[in-house]
Amino acid sequence: MSEKLNKISILPVPESELSKKVQVAEMFDSISGKYDFLNHFLSLGIDIQWRKKAIKSLKNKNPKTILDVATGTGDFAISALKLNPNEIIGVDISKGMLKIGKKKIKEKQLEDKIRLTLGDSENLPFEDNQFDAITCAYGVRNFENLKKGLTDMHRVMKTNGKLAILEFSKPKYFPVKQIYSTYFKYILPWIGKTFSKNKDAYTYLPKSVSVFPEREEFCKILEECGYKNVTFKPLTFGITTLYNAEK
Repeated sequence: MSEKLNKISILPVPESELSKKVQVAEMFDSISGKYDFLNHFLSLGIDIQWRKKAIKSLKNKNPKTILDVATGTGDFAISALKLNPNEIIGVDISKGMLKIGKKKIKEKQLEDKIRLTLGDSENLPFEDNQFDAITCAYGVRNFENLKKGLTDMHRVMKTNGKLAILEFSKPKYFPVKQIYSTYFKYILPWIGKTFSKNKDAYTYLPKSVSVFPEREEFCKILEECGYKNVTFKPLTFGITTLYNAEK
């Protein structure tokens, strides 16, 4: 397991001496202006349905306080308003992504419900047992220290609170597996580089997905970090996976 976790430290810019955390923040800063467009375009809009399923998985908890880790431009936080919480706080290490997210929230007049702030998953600026639910969409793969981040998320979650994580995964069956592999390795990086002007960001994406522990393996890591009732559900032929867990 430790060998697999070490592989997760794959870097956006391998030749750089900067830490993964700093590289990830700088990478997202550089693509923040095109992120929402590319996110929807590259997933053919299916990412919207994935978030809806993740939000639905939290409905039985009726959460009133929600933390969205690696919130980016705030799409998951905005989607979570369907749960009718009193407060949603989104944290991210990228100032560029937060700037776009805050502008979006202001335009939608949601500032009374959603607050975005600079924050690190490994050292969350919140009290123990503060949130009824915690969400994270496509962010855990970018943690510098996966277990440390998941453990700190567990710390700030209330007892019986619920976790919902979306993360890319690899389809297992023909022909989706072959089509996905070709798209992810060759077409997606070319489109991403063309529109974002960042040659590293969308090359890093498929590489990071290829080494990330998924399904049963990731569930085991969640259990090692203190979570219980851990489950996973492949979505859209296994292109992405929804993980749920409780404290």
